[in-house]
Amino acid sequence: MLIQFDHGRKFRFIVSGVIFLILAFMVWRNALLVSTVDAAFQTLFTSNHPSGFMTAYMKFISFLGSPKMTLLWGLLLAVLLWGLKFKVAALWSFATLVTGDAWGWIIKHLIQRARPAQHLAADDGFSFPSGHTLGTFLIAGIVLLVVVPIIQNDLKRRVTIAITIVFVALLAISRVYLYAHFPTDTIGAMLLGYTWLQIMEVFYVKLAPTMQRMRYTRYSLI
Repeated sequence: MLIQFDHGRKFRFIVSGVIFLILAFMVWRNALLVSTVDAAFQTLFTSNHPSGFMTAYMKFISFLGSPKMTLLWGLLLAVLLWGLKFKVAALWSFATLVTGDAWGWIIKHLIQRARPAQHLAADDGFSFPSGHTLGTFLIAGIVLLVVVPIIQNDLKRRVTIAITIVFVALLAISRVYLYAHFPTDTIGAMLLGYTWLQIMEVFYVKLAPTMQRMRYTRYSLI
């Protein structure tokens, strides 16, 4: 199977989940440590704020990782996987993205953190966790888990992995650069995304063999 049983998955889920919950609680309580971390990273990425090319570039990166675009990327990935006869993986991929985004939306409205005052982008709503970063991280996880293993050429696999990781990093930086989010919003989004991927991987391992025998996914490669 594309995703195998892994004894370490439960440990990774617990560690990432606990760290996310601690961070979410600290954000909710406006903890001094969170404010300090945010200030340090905002200074790192936004201290010399050019008004021309770099801002346009960051807005473009941010657009590519917007919730609407990640939904489109997720749909395209699902269509690709379906066409390659990985029908179970196609359904799993889209379900992972949609449910992960839903958790992000719920948590946003529970925490209700306001966005940075210097916000340059045209986003609205609450700040923690970053929806752009969450969706992009989930897409990246799907690519690494079920797309990369299908690629036969070693060089193409390495290039795909590199591009995926670099884009997630750029997207997270762009959200901070544009003052659309605090740095801890993007960190929280990646922690939430990683935690949710651990759960969805378990679902894949347990349900894929059964789904392989269902009507519309019969004989699917898993």
